[in-house]
Amino acid sequence: MITHYKKIAAELSVAEKQVSTTVGLLDEGATVPFISRYRKELTGSLDEVQVAAIRDRIQQLRDLDKRREAILKSLAEMGKLTPELEKQINEAETMVLLEDIYLPYRPKRKTRATAAREKGLQPLADLILEQKRIDLEPEAAKYIDEEKGVNSAEEALAGARDIIAEHISENADVRTKMRALFLEKGTFQSKVIAGKEEAGIKYKDYFDWTEPVKSAPSHRVLAMRRGEKEEILWLDIQPDEDEAIQLLDTIFINGNNESSQQIKLAITDGYRRLLKPSMETEIRLFTKKQADEEAIRVFAENARQLLMAAPLGQKRTMAIDPGFRTGCKVVCLDEQGKLLEYTAIFPHTGAGGVVEAEKTTRHLVSKYAIESVAIGNGTAGRETELFIRNLNLPSVNIVMVNESGASIYSASEAAREEFPDKDVTVRGAVSIGRRLMDPLAELVKIDPKSIGVGQYQHDVDQNKLQSSLDDTVISCVNAVGVELNTASKQILAYVSGLGPQLAQNIVDYRNENGAFKRRDQLKKVARLGDKAYEQAAGFLRIRDAENPLDTSAVHPERYNVVEQMAKDLKCSVKDLMSNQQLRKSIPLQKYVTETVGLPTLNDIMDELAKPGRDPREQFEAFSFTEGVNAITDLKVGMKLPGIVTNITNFGAFVDVGVHQDGLVHLSQITHRYIKDPNEVLKVHQKVEVTVTEVDVNRKRISLSMKAHEPREQQKPREQPKYQHKPAPEKKAQNQPETDMAIKLAALKGKFK
Repeated sequence: MITHYKKIAAELSVAEKQVSTTVGLLDEGATVPFISRYRKELTGSLDEVQVAAIRDRIQQLRDLDKRREAILKSLAEMGKLTPELEKQINEAETMVLLEDIYLPYRPKRKTRATAAREKGLQPLADLILEQKRIDLEPEAAKYIDEEKGVNSAEEALAGARDIIAEHISENADVRTKMRALFLEKGTFQSKVIAGKEEAGIKYKDYFDWTEPVKSAPSHRVLAMRRGEKEEILWLDIQPDEDEAIQLLDTIFINGNNESSQQIKLAITDGYRRLLKPSMETEIRLFTKKQADEEAIRVFAENARQLLMAAPLGQKRTMAIDPGFRTGCKVVCLDEQGKLLEYTAIFPHTGAGGVVEAEKTTRHLVSKYAIESVAIGNGTAGRETELFIRNLNLPSVNIVMVNESGASIYSASEAAREEFPDKDVTVRGAVSIGRRLMDPLAELVKIDPKSIGVGQYQHDVDQNKLQSSLDDTVISCVNAVGVELNTASKQILAYVSGLGPQLAQNIVDYRNENGAFKRRDQLKKVARLGDKAYEQAAGFLRIRDAENPLDTSAVHPERYNVVEQMAKDLKCSVKDLMSNQQLRKSIPLQKYVTETVGLPTLNDIMDELAKPGRDPREQFEAFSFTEGVNAITDLKVGMKLPGIVTNITNFGAFVDVGVHQDGLVHLSQITHRYIKDPNEVLKVHQKVEVTVTEVDVNRKRISLSMKAHEPREQQKPREQPKYQHKPAPEKKAQNQPETDMAIKLAALKGKFK
């Protein structure tokens, strides 16, 4: 384990002690948010990115150790474990190298080589590999044995070549070099399957496509694989065959005689029949893994930005799920999002419907003192927005809300549990209103895969995607903090140290005993022990609590520090929180102890200044261009306001209010060169775009942001604290997937 700590410390450029302490905390059940927020003295102030990287890497190394032990046990049972082989296995630092070493000994189904060995041809193969100048014909004739199925010298030589071909393909050094060749000089080659041209028109770009493996971006790799899976494309991965065979010749041919010629034949056969298919499978898996990691990083980053979108806050809200023929479902919510009343209006079905809809809407706005109207951006969304704006409602914000996933929520168990007697359209409207008030609190009720961001999310490793999104949601929830007395069980489940069962127990306790007045009341919740309390307490807030510190992110284990500060200043904790001059007079060094250092004390001072502060941006009202409601309304050259709805590696999708997002290609985002749209944009960002192309039939809109950016002001937006850095170009190695630069870059995307 000490070796593991040293390795991880070197990979992440941190101290070995930081790694060992962090692993210890993780093994004790501490969460990433808790460790990075409340154990800074122990970890040397490691942030979420570093803690998560340590967590993932130590698990990878432990998995490697388990496989190593299993291989050693297997070889010992087979009687094949020599001191030299044991040393090789113990020194293998990657799973790929470990499997390469084990490959020749691994139990396998019958092969041409095993059949040849059963015929007694191993000595002939060994003789050929010596490449001595001998007459092979009479030597091979010695192995003719009709009972064993060797009927001629040529059959004996063919069997020996089969043994040599397998020996070459299973050689660990050969596999390492061949893997490097495939990664450095291999190409993806895709072609359309004959007769599938029309059915696969969306893959037209890949009908005759060649691209280097090392530079193929993730979205193209996933697109080609999807085309292959749908049986539209034929896909192959390989380097130049002559170069590959030449590499093998260099390794194995050391003469120019009959034996050398037999080895050359074995090399060509072994490459085509064994090594090339094996390497292609490996490279397919590796490039898929790389593409998955990049797509998951993009998805997680988009999800983070959407979850951390600016909340409107506690406002009395009317929410509308728009529709034409079936009408618009209208709900009224109080400041906490509680459903007060629901109805339907029909503003798009004729004069009578418009008059009645206007009357009903004005009545509800007046009755419930509505402050904001949230309108879903789906079918009839822009028309409904125009209807509401024409009412000229005084002091009412009108906001279009992205309704992606609202229908998923409306049919979910969570929605049925909350509104068992309400129609799915009513539930959907409630979700639209609540996500305007607090996007994070509402979106955690929906599977992150259904919130309308990301690329190829259904093609990537679903377990890794779920793990990444869970990390992202947990990070967001704990960064913002949760109001204990109003939080749903869904958002409580993501709080550090809790989970679905404890979240339900908290809600049950709240329902039976009323609102929490103090944090320490959590200890009375069923099955919520000291460890869960330690992990969760700092992330839970109680508005108007008996102890003012319960409204902040100060952890209860540090209340005594704040109380001592107040005592020394002869004031109350409440005074300390409200009086900046008192706080400025505190000599922090005085309160440093073995367990409480300046990092924690500075965090405490920040919280005393702004208890329970919300790290999200302030809400800004936004509206689309009037009169532009459908793709047919667009004209090339139009300048429009829009909202970024999704970010991919090749650009960003922007909603301009026509029910079809337009694409701002990477090259059209800014005048300066960028590799990643996240350098400039984020999901839910308001932008100005120009229409450059409209294809009504294919429902494609091309946009540009360049015209709205003065060349002298080509600065990127201010980046969040944890900024993703593109991974460096990857070099071929025994196990590229363990390159920690790649892993850390991916994690930084999660925890930005």
